[in-house]
Amino acid sequence: MRRNDREITDSREILSIVNECKVIRLAMLDEQGLPYIIPLNFGYRFADGVFTFYCHSAREGHKLELLRRDPRVSFEMDCRGELQSADHACGYGYYYASVIGSGTAELIEGAEKLDALSALMRHMAGREDTFTEEQARGVAVLAIRVRSLSAKAKKH
Repeated sequence: MRRNDREITDSREILSIVNECKVIRLAMLDEQGLPYIIPLNFGYRFADGVFTFYCHSAREGHKLELLRRDPRVSFEMDCRGELQSADHACGYGYYYASVIGSGTAELIEGAEKLDALSALMRHMAGREDTFTEEQARGVAVLAIRVRSLSAKAKKH
């Protein structure tokens, strides 16, 4: 990371950033090897110092086709955005907090899928919901297994 003064390594602070973010941007490679990126709502699990992010999706579509071909992904999320104004253009800046990383995405089923949907509702809506197999049958759920992650922020 070029700006070491902005790097965040404390897991509690990273967890706080992830908890504030409501959209994860998931990048994968398309058929021509070009980046394809989509914004998704997400839920997460943080266990033993490792994040797993969960996203739901239609059961078919371009995203799933790409992930079946190559499950490697990169991701980004950000929050706390605020323009820092100044008297002249070169003095402007932007306050933010962000998390980026990479991993693999896989379709999940069974108990993990039900738990993932509950994690998504907990994160997005702040409520505890449980799901039945029948309810879960209508959607695909991706688990993004994080391999690397970094966080940084420009603070006030």
